[in-house]
Amino acid sequence: MLAVRQLAYKVNDLEAAARAHHRRFGSGPFFVLRHVALASSVHRGVARPFDHSSAYGQCGSVMVELVVQHNADDSALHEMFPHGSGREGLHHAALFVDDLDAAIARFEADGARLAQLSVTAGGTAFAFVDTRASLGHMLELYEPTLQLTGFYDFVAAAADGWDGRDLLRELG
Repeated sequence: MLAVRQLAYKVNDLEAAARAHHRRFGSGPFFVLRHVALASSVHRGVARPFDHSSAYGQCGSVMVELVVQHNADDSALHEMFPHGSGREGLHHAALFVDDLDAAIARFEADGARLAQLSVTAGGTAFAFVDTRASLGHMLELYEPTLQLTGFYDFVAAAADGWDGRDLLRELG
């Protein structure tokens, strides 16, 4: 079974979106990582910059990611929310997979093509597979490394007993 670990929303303003999500759902606190450093990013077979910032918070048992893309280049994010459209909404649900390459192949065999494969400067690979035809949004796949699961645990622990203060916390 592939459990949903995160829901990610394309937003126009991280701070405003975090405040709104907290107001509606009590989620937070949100940890903001600006201009996520990537070693590489390939969208639909073409290397392209993917300059984005994200805010990560906890909403019940699921992490919430709010993401904004700063550059106008094509990306999996811009496929659903074209640059300059001002549109916001659910972009992807994230899943941990045991073997990223095998999972990408499995989804492609099922008709969900790889839209984007990126690797962070720290070495974490993440893939967006295009499941819009069947789910209405993309899926993000990544392997549950100690670094990644540690970050998920860190965000969840910060929400446990949180008093609602210091909603936005800068990372890095």
